[in-house]
Amino acid sequence: MVSDERKSPFGSLAASHGGDRAELIDAVLKQLENDNVRSVLLQFSDMVGKPKNVAIPTKQMKKALTEGISFDGSSIQGFARLEESDMVLRPEPATYQIIPWSDEKYRVARFICDVYTTRGEPFIGDPRYILRQQLEKAAKLGYTFNVGPEMEFFLFRLINGHPSVELQDHGGYFDQTPTDPGEDVRRDLVTSLSEMGFDIEASHHEVAPSQHEIDFTYGNALAMADKVVTFKFVAKTLALHRGLHATFMAKPIYGINGSGMHVNCSLMKDGQNAFFDPEGEHQLSDTARHFIAGILKHIDGITRIANPTVNSYKRLIPGYEAPVYVGWSAMNRSALIRVPSSRGKSTRAELRSPDPTCNPYLTFAVMLAAGMEGVTQKIEPPESVDKNIFRMSAEERAAEGIRCLPWSLHEANTALMNDPLLCSVLGEHVVSQINRLGELEWGDFSKHITDWELNRYLATY
Repeated sequence: MVSDERKSPFGSLAASHGGDRAELIDAVLKQLENDNVRSVLLQFSDMVGKPKNVAIPTKQMKKALTEGISFDGSSIQGFARLEESDMVLRPEPATYQIIPWSDEKYRVARFICDVYTTRGEPFIGDPRYILRQQLEKAAKLGYTFNVGPEMEFFLFRLINGHPSVELQDHGGYFDQTPTDPGEDVRRDLVTSLSEMGFDIEASHHEVAPSQHEIDFTYGNALAMADKVVTFKFVAKTLALHRGLHATFMAKPIYGINGSGMHVNCSLMKDGQNAFFDPEGEHQLSDTARHFIAGILKHIDGITRIANPTVNSYKRLIPGYEAPVYVGWSAMNRSALIRVPSSRGKSTRAELRSPDPTCNPYLTFAVMLAAGMEGVTQKIEPPESVDKNIFRMSAEERAAEGIRCLPWSLHEANTALMNDPLLCSVLGEHVVSQINRLGELEWGDFSKHITDWELNRYLATY
């Protein structure tokens, strides 16, 4: 059971104060005092989705809530150039949480922050701001966008204090293993995340050795993106406490499954699930079908955001459950987008291609924008593919119009640069930074000599 004191009280509190900022700030400061908080972590996400934070003493929280806390944006990946580096963090009261493993006598709390310029304007490169903009556009049409990510990750041993790819178990999907550090970490995670206000649906061992998954319940996309960032921070911290390293790298080991971040999503309108229609084919509404069609239309550019590293594309290959082919299905798991069997309030579409190295704010933003274009323009999806796509021949896939996702970061980056809708969603600043980072990473990778090449060619040629 989650203790009341560990839940953030400020979501409903902000509404009850009717926009009275001064009263809300006083309430936050009083809560910090009541919770015996001595230090506060101000957290945010950089362009590539890595959690960042700065710690301040509690006595600085009034300044943080009124003026913000300044930092050097030029030192954050993708944020600002040196000549315009000063930026400001403003904590969002609704994200207040006690860090469960902090000392009971001298507690540590955290807030997730929005990033502003020194002129008091939202920073156009803040991933959280970009997602909020898309949510506001959908809200004007009467829609709320909900998502439920499924987070997969590996737990590896630390060797001499450094991360390795040494397995710490040989379990498989849903295996019940004897108590070991990995199982202990998963239990620690569920306990701490629950204390931080997460509603955990399930936690279990995944298909690959040393691979685990924890699923959250559905929620508003902004709150869920916050939770993804929090999850990464908590997982890495608690794994380290057990002498292990938690990694969200998409494909750390050759020959076994990689880690995905499947994203279940739906639209709500007038309090009802807009994806459900009891009279529709597969009990899906036109809204659901159009939303799926929009994502399929823009999936190549979405892939650059949802799969942002060179390594991401070593997961998106046949034979390891990760989706490779562009299609959707109401029946099977081999499709890029599948519709789980639940209906009514639980009707949803599951995009299976994202991996947990992605920036969740940007990923949810481009998914929503693409889906909403499908809804507003009434784009029709192709027919649902009810066969196992992996077992179809190339000729069969071609006959049904099923093509492949981008095979590399370079290909996906080019697709994003050629997608006007997604570029407009992200904005010129973010697009230029993503393009720069993508070209740098691909160029560096292309020049690197790998062990595979040495083993294959050195003695042969």
